[in-house]
Amino acid sequence: MKQNFTVRHSALDGVEAFLNVAQHRSFRRAAAALGVTPSAISQSVRALEARLGAALLLRTTRSVGLTEAGERFLSRARPAFEELVAASEVARALGSRPTGLLRLAVPPGVVSVLLEPLIASFCQAYPEIEVEIAASGELIDLVAQGFDAGIRMGQFIAADMIALRLTPAFPFVVVGSPEYLVKRKGPERIDDLRQHACMRMRRSDGSIAPWRFVEGNRTVEAIVSGPLIAHDFPTLLGAAIRGLGLAQLSGPLARAPIAEGRLQAVMAPYAITVPGVFLYYPDRRQVLPKLRAFIDHMKRQSTTSDLRDDR
Repeated sequence: MKQNFTVRHSALDGVEAFLNVAQHRSFRRAAAALGVTPSAISQSVRALEARLGAALLLRTTRSVGLTEAGERFLSRARPAFEELVAASEVARALGSRPTGLLRLAVPPGVVSVLLEPLIASFCQAYPEIEVEIAASGELIDLVAQGFDAGIRMGQFIAADMIALRLTPAFPFVVVGSPEYLVKRKGPERIDDLRQHACMRMRRSDGSIAPWRFVEGNRTVEAIVSGPLIAHDFPTLLGAAIRGLGLAQLSGPLARAPIAEGRLQAVMAPYAITVPGVFLYYPDRRQVLPKLRAFIDHMKRQSTTSDLRDDR
């Protein structure tokens, strides 16, 4: 495989020189266009002809023409070389200014809480960037699936990723609608959850996540049951607001419904705190301008005072 690559790479040597000579019908003018000497152009073309085993140019003291082999080579090489130059320009543009497709993998619950307030202003500020948001509860391999960055809670991010804090640490709270809590006395202890309809989350690996709490100095997992199993937190949030049962949700997701009186928090002393939400990406050295622009925009727009690289 390595040998094939070497052959294909060397086959490009001298092509640009030949195309310029064919265009200008002059070694001198081709040399001026490329900023080299006529001797260098001549040597490059002769090396190309030697590798191909055919003369491409007819040379006289007065003019330069094309052989039949040269005509055929020109007809195929010119469009291919122009495509190669265009591809180089596209790659150069992606590496020099904020442009291209920015693909983000995010959990559904993050979209409404963090991204919706930012995406419109970001797209207006950077019209050459297209933003694709893949909302999924699965833990996605960014590199394997072609994503520029992802957003996750800190405990789910691999140690080899660069992580940028988007929120402070926050609690996971148990909530229920006022209508539900009128019908049943709100739970005060973990054991009280046995008497309640508790909605649950199915993880991306197929397992059902237990509810987690802090009791004294230890973390406790509670196996609960209820009428609904969902694959994302917004679904649990909507069901809780409609009075279907209790849900354990992130503090940021539940904050507005609690403030509006649509939900009430219970069991606050047992709420567990998680590290917070982070933007993460594979390698600081490979950050393209489109992702750097998004990171800087989030820093400028965020109301969080400690938006920084850490975990």
